[in-house]
Amino acid sequence: MAKILVVDDEADLETLIKQKFRKQIREKEFEFYFAENGRHALEQIIAEPGIDIVLSDINMPEMDGLTLLTKLSETSPLIKSVIVSAYGDMDNIRTAMNRGAFDFITKPINFEDLNITVLKTIKHAQHIKSTLQAIKENNILKMYVDENVLNFMGNKEFESTIMANETIEATVVFIDICGFTAISETAPPDTVVSMINSYFDEMVKEIMAQQGYIDKFIGDAIMAVFKGEYHLDRAIDASLAVCNKINKLPAMGDKLQFKPKVSIGIKSGEMISGNIGSQSLKRLDYTVIGDTVNTAARLQDAAKENQIIICETCYEQVKESFKCEKVGVINLKNKANSITIYEVKE
Repeated sequence: MAKILVVDDEADLETLIKQKFRKQIREKEFEFYFAENGRHALEQIIAEPGIDIVLSDINMPEMDGLTLLTKLSETSPLIKSVIVSAYGDMDNIRTAMNRGAFDFITKPINFEDLNITVLKTIKHAQHIKSTLQAIKENNILKMYVDENVLNFMGNKEFESTIMANETIEATVVFIDICGFTAISETAPPDTVVSMINSYFDEMVKEIMAQQGYIDKFIGDAIMAVFKGEYHLDRAIDASLAVCNKINKLPAMGDKLQFKPKVSIGIKSGEMISGNIGSQSLKRLDYTVIGDTVNTAARLQDAAKENQIIICETCYEQVKESFKCEKVGVINLKNKANSITIYEVKE
């Protein structure tokens, strides 16, 4: 649902907006908030940090719309603004654009034009937010989350989000390229890097197709995390796709003729998500830690070529959706009790 703040001192505009956009309000596409001037608008934005766009008049008491634009650029750069004003002269339009307005609409309002402009502005605002989210989860940023990077992003809201530590429910997947260590000890460095990058690229495509993200590359292995609805199912779908894709790859290396295979361990459950590392070194890794992560890594160690291994608790959750076969009971490092494991077949 898009959150829209309307800033105007005309008392009847709120009623008019609610009437003209009643369908979108009823179907929960739009949620409107209202402020009578720029000062009140800034208070509303603090109270409702999820505001996507602002529709603002220019001429208002206490704080006008052009001053509000300047304040928004300084404090809330992710919020996109549209000026809706009877003052449609070129000077006002240019001033508004120079202060960060995304678009300009003149009064009296053409509500069909306003609807199109609102949709366009929301799309732009949400694209920026999703891009920043992707950057946040990008490995480069995760490895170098320090004050300089956060200041570069220029957004306090972004800073507080990326530095947040929390307990989450998610699924962790470890994927290892079987036998690649031996190749890396004998093949030329350029060949090794080219091969492993090509394998990783194929795996990443399948992980991202299921809305997973790459937490880190560990030597010749990948650690991926899946959050949100059906995270375990999506993690298994991605793992099956990775196995299928890797098995279809041709042998690489003129003399090596290396045919890749993968072994995969999956564990779903509670874990801590946060920035782990050294403040002194200014190197923090935005990652997940905990018993669930450790168990996923141990399950991958127990997996053989072309095996996707899960524990019994995960099996009970997905047994109606995936074909699984019981492998047996194993002991895991640093685990007091043995666990029953299953192989996901399809």
